[in-house]
Amino acid sequence: MKRTSETAFETAIEAVLLGDGYTRINPKSFDRERAIFPDEALAFIRATQDKVWDKLEALHGEQTGARVLESLCKWLDTHGVLATLRHGFKCFGKTLRIAFFRPAHGLNPELEARYKANRLGLTRQLHFSPKSEKSLDVVLSVNGIPVVTLELKNPLSGQTAANAIHQYRHDRDPREPIFVFTKRTLVHFAVDTEEVHMATRLAGSATYFLPFNLGMDGGAGNPPDHDGRNYKTAYLWEEVLQRDSLLDLLARFLHLNIEEKTTDDGKKVRKESLIFPRYHQLQAVRQMVAAAASEGAGHNYLIEHSAGSGKSNTIAWLAHRLSSLHNEDDERLFDSVVVITDRVVLDRQLQNTIYQFDHRQGVVQKIDENSRQLAEALEAGVPIIISTLQKFPFVAGQLAKLNEERGEGGKSHLPTRKYAVIIDEAHSSQSGETATELKGVLGGAELRRKAQEMAEEEGEVELGRLFRSMAKRGHQPNMSFFAFTATPKHKTLAIFGRNGEPCHRYTMRQAIEEGFIEDVLKSYVTYKTYYKLIKKAEDDPNVERKKAAKALARFMRLHPHNIGQKIEVMVEHFQQFTRHKIGGHAKAMVVTGSRLEAVRYKLEFDRYIQEKGYPIKSLVAFSGTVEDNKVPERSYTEVEMNGGLKEKELPDTFAKPDFRVLLVAEKYQTGFDQPLLHTMYVDKRLAGIQAVQTLSRLNRTHPLKDDTFVLDFVNEPDEIQEAFRQYYDGSVMGEQVDPDKLYEVKAELDASGIYLQTEIAEFAHVFFAPKRRQSPGDHRLMNVILDQAVARFVQLQNSEEDEAELWRGKLQAFRNLYGFLSQVIPYQDSDLEKLFTYLRHLALKLPKRKSGPDYRFDEEVELDYYRLQKISEGSISLNEGYAKPLDGPREVGSGMVREEPVTLSRLIDIINQRFGGELNDADQLFFDQITEAASQNESLQKAAEVNSLDKFQLVFRQVLESLFVERMELNEELFTDYMGKPEMRELVSKWLGSQVYARLSDRAPQS
Repeated sequence: MKRTSETAFETAIEAVLLGDGYTRINPKSFDRERAIFPDEALAFIRATQDKVWDKLEALHGEQTGARVLESLCKWLDTHGVLATLRHGFKCFGKTLRIAFFRPAHGLNPELEARYKANRLGLTRQLHFSPKSEKSLDVVLSVNGIPVVTLELKNPLSGQTAANAIHQYRHDRDPREPIFVFTKRTLVHFAVDTEEVHMATRLAGSATYFLPFNLGMDGGAGNPPDHDGRNYKTAYLWEEVLQRDSLLDLLARFLHLNIEEKTTDDGKKVRKESLIFPRYHQLQAVRQMVAAAASEGAGHNYLIEHSAGSGKSNTIAWLAHRLSSLHNEDDERLFDSVVVITDRVVLDRQLQNTIYQFDHRQGVVQKIDENSRQLAEALEAGVPIIISTLQKFPFVAGQLAKLNEERGEGGKSHLPTRKYAVIIDEAHSSQSGETATELKGVLGGAELRRKAQEMAEEEGEVELGRLFRSMAKRGHQPNMSFFAFTATPKHKTLAIFGRNGEPCHRYTMRQAIEEGFIEDVLKSYVTYKTYYKLIKKAEDDPNVERKKAAKALARFMRLHPHNIGQKIEVMVEHFQQFTRHKIGGHAKAMVVTGSRLEAVRYKLEFDRYIQEKGYPIKSLVAFSGTVEDNKVPERSYTEVEMNGGLKEKELPDTFAKPDFRVLLVAEKYQTGFDQPLLHTMYVDKRLAGIQAVQTLSRLNRTHPLKDDTFVLDFVNEPDEIQEAFRQYYDGSVMGEQVDPDKLYEVKAELDASGIYLQTEIAEFAHVFFAPKRRQSPGDHRLMNVILDQAVARFVQLQNSEEDEAELWRGKLQAFRNLYGFLSQVIPYQDSDLEKLFTYLRHLALKLPKRKSGPDYRFDEEVELDYYRLQKISEGSISLNEGYAKPLDGPREVGSGMVREEPVTLSRLIDIINQRFGGELNDADQLFFDQITEAASQNESLQKAAEVNSLDKFQLVFRQVLESLFVERMELNEELFTDYMGKPEMRELVSKWLGSQVYARLSDRAPQS
């Protein structure tokens, strides 16, 4: 029995910690009233601060120890244990330290010696209460101050961590001196051999425990020990509570988070919570710091952490550690840490957290004014700078102005320094010219020197600015990037990952299973709209199929009957179900497909709830001004429709109990956190990362929130499943983009004759001319050069519009490929940079595609039949199927092919829903057009050239699905059958694939 008891488990943990530098402390030496080990505290102070002790002893004699303990306990009770451990306490005018933490560098041997003098103690079966003989299994203390408690359970004796949690909640009085929040013990672990849970505040039955586990197979829990000889939870005492680790946690991780919230009745409430890192946060920060210390500046790191991972705290800890990080030679690794973020909350969190660590002002500076403020902070070497990406393109100019004002000339660059750049939400910040400008600014004098060398090697010294533009695109040896994202794109993995993998990952699956976010796909209901349109006009004009189809779809989406029916479903569902959720405080979001739809929905929503007398208030969110031709000369703005509410006030207003529904068009679908958001009504096509980001607005947890609900009028469950599967277990990068494709596209562009090489060279000489040679006429000259290519493009557009559009597509493909690949591959090719710059400006001047007629069928078409029907209800499982790899930038642009006109009545036949009938001529027309479009697809053309039919079919199926989605936005019966019936999909795909293959390979269809 002894071998299966909790005592044996306790002994095993004790043996490891004692072997790591802890000492065993007798439980009888514990002062229950003051909740400290007095002898340990005094022994530490005397051993490490003998001179101060001697001065105090000269004043107090034999009472010195009593006076010191009295001051220490008062300080602990007033300022809290964290501040006292970090910054010491006052005793009769003298400052005493009760702990010494490891210095950032080893330049001061005395500090290192004091750090080693810390006395970490372990006490078993500590009787902690002045009122009873209750005991804690294990208590860990630092220099006599108890900081960690553990309740241990052994499943072999019939109990688990759940029993330990119950014990903390129901048998540990939070008013006991040892448990008083922030005054003594800081973290409480419920531990068994399988799992660990932790809490930082005991509050009776309301005590909130968090999982503190490694994660297993992308989900919750702990994996078996890799040698099969240790406890699954051994990481807790062998790693986390190890001597140096615990002192590091106390010095640089734990912090008090203080929030001021306004209650429903308008009162301000101050909420304090003690933050102890979850395991994945601790591991990620330590891994990044260790890698940076080992590798030095000039490397990239990707952290793929799901929503609910506590990313703000992880960034704060990482920023603080990097700002004081020294290498093995005790040299500071980074001169400044630059945090790129758009979130105000992160600024406040960083300021407060880091001040608790250092007690120094000026460590963190938020750039909230202009680019001059950013230039001054960079020049001054502020340790941690928080800015948005958009301020960097203007820093060089501001630096020049600053130097001119000082009489130091117009130098527009910084000295070469080392930077750690932390990017919050990397997928929105990683690429493009703005991110390149950041590298250019932080590259400093070294980047200019490198560019000058390249210019001299190519004999184009006067084009120094061209080579600086090239140099700043790629890897910068003085910058390390630490990129955070929950939903990486292919580019993110390629630029910041290592071999397409993140350096650290915390998956959506683990966040859901550990209860940090809600599973937004658990209750998912889909509706379909069945309808029939008829032509009511006498004439039957020819129309362009695709443009007319979009116009008919728009007619249908904006039809009053369609909006009215959907609003009725939404409002009645909200009234009957949603409003009772989350203690009667639940809110909903309506996602619409356009700004005009948002306006129409808002008007109908308010009319309906007023007619019914429901106590529901709504808000609407869309940008700009919306013109509605339904009412002549009538326009709408968000502010007007919300009764004068300012745009920036909307999130706080929506948080108030009066407002329950928010209708949105392209706003608040990313980065909007509202825990009371329970239900989402979706009337917009969603796919890929947009689907994940939009639906994830529901995933924030709330103490009273136990589920979410999605009602989707547009999307198929399997499409949503595929989008989430890409990120559920962590993203997988697809095939790397072939660098040679860039030269292939360039050759095709060059051969077209739209531009001449002499024009590119001439444009580059003007655009990249040294500032001393720039003149007011440069703008006119650049336009004159570009206009020559524009004239040739217009000529091609007039004669062969499809060819012109294909060329435009290739131009965009080149820009995308070069913008991406130049960050990954050191091309060192000035011809590419010249062409990229030239095309970037030429694209702005090219005339748009001739759009043809703008169809509006309000007078020609009417709704003959309409039915809204629930199709599916239940959970969309993410444990089934496989994750599709993330695709990289497309290597070639796709030309837009003008389709043959069809009559309006024929087109309506194609779009209308038909029930139970056999395929007819209208279906055949649709299939013919799909075949035509597929035959024009360049990737399929290449696939047909080099593949047999069976291998071609694999490529064709992927393209076919996108062609269906692109052309059949309205989910008519044919589209629904194709997407929903595997046997039909197989038949159609095989048949159409053979037709397309026959066309492209000039062979007869094969069976």
